[in-house]
Amino acid sequence: MGHAIPSIDVGPLFGGPSQARDHADRQIAAAAADSGFFVAIGLPSEIPLGAAARADLLRIFALPQNEIRRLWRQKFDPSNSNVYRGWFPLQNGFLTRKEGIDMGPDVAYGCEVVHPGDPLREPTPLPPEEALGGWRASVSAYYRAMERTANSLMHSIARGLGLGEGHFDAAFARGGLSTLRLIHYPPRTDLAEVSANDPGVWVDHAGERRYVMGAPHVDSGFLTLLAQDGVAGLQARHHDGAWVDVPPLETGLAVNFGRVLERWCGGRIKATEHRVIGTGQRRHSIPFFYEAGAEAQIAPLPIAGSAPFEPFLFGDYLWATTTQFVEFRGMEALRTPLRARA
Repeated sequence: MGHAIPSIDVGPLFGGPSQARDHADRQIAAAAADSGFFVAIGLPSEIPLGAAARADLLRIFALPQNEIRRLWRQKFDPSNSNVYRGWFPLQNGFLTRKEGIDMGPDVAYGCEVVHPGDPLREPTPLPPEEALGGWRASVSAYYRAMERTANSLMHSIARGLGLGEGHFDAAFARGGLSTLRLIHYPPRTDLAEVSANDPGVWVDHAGERRYVMGAPHVDSGFLTLLAQDGVAGLQARHHDGAWVDVPPLETGLAVNFGRVLERWCGGRIKATEHRVIGTGQRRHSIPFFYEAGAEAQIAPLPIAGSAPFEPFLFGDYLWATTTQFVEFRGMEALRTPLRARA
């Protein structure tokens, strides 16, 4: 059976009430309840998408390795102090093989959102301005643009659930714990090693044998906005088990929903498993993980069919789930839950 990831014109979300906005809300609600994925098109022109904006952000990958090494997380270089933010290098032999950098809200809001003692709210290590002139300003502008876009989508979700459109706003104030990630997937050179450890690295796609570059997973948070570079490879798993290609549209954003939003909404929004398979080409992507604040309390929503659950603090949940991913594994004991500090 054939499936397709829908494309939705989200432009009307950035304006006031209108029939076009109502139509977009219905399309988003339908996609969220079915595939859990869609491609957002029609974004305002001031949202920095496309080849030029992407190339500007990805300049960091051209830095000398000694400059990049200074950004490594403590897991990879014990002499560095940054635990959660910063660079993760390539790790061979795992199903997921990628490198990149995770940046937090301080890139847009500065030290006022930094909280010493909580690795989720630590400062982001960045290259010096003289190494990449203008790059920090581009990162800040992009972060704020993705935050604005994600906020507009959350307003749409709230309306679709019958809530006030600003219902979720307080949880996401001033960046929350949102992460801007820049990723590079080089062609695999470790296939013999990873095949011995995990034969699941090989998959069939359209009659061809392909290798996995990003292991199948479900995002743990609320929603993800993904800018792609035109290179195919991202796939979403349909509820009948089929893997569906997500169009690598350079002027749109692939949108998917995370597990905590699915739980918060009583299952009316689907957190969809997805993966990245190789084409033999180098691939870059830029996800923005829209996350609530560390102290935001997640409790059952006042909507029909919302099953009761014990309220929890988002920061504690995020740490417990994120440290299960390969680039964070082994860090579990490096943060004391906020609940335990009370």
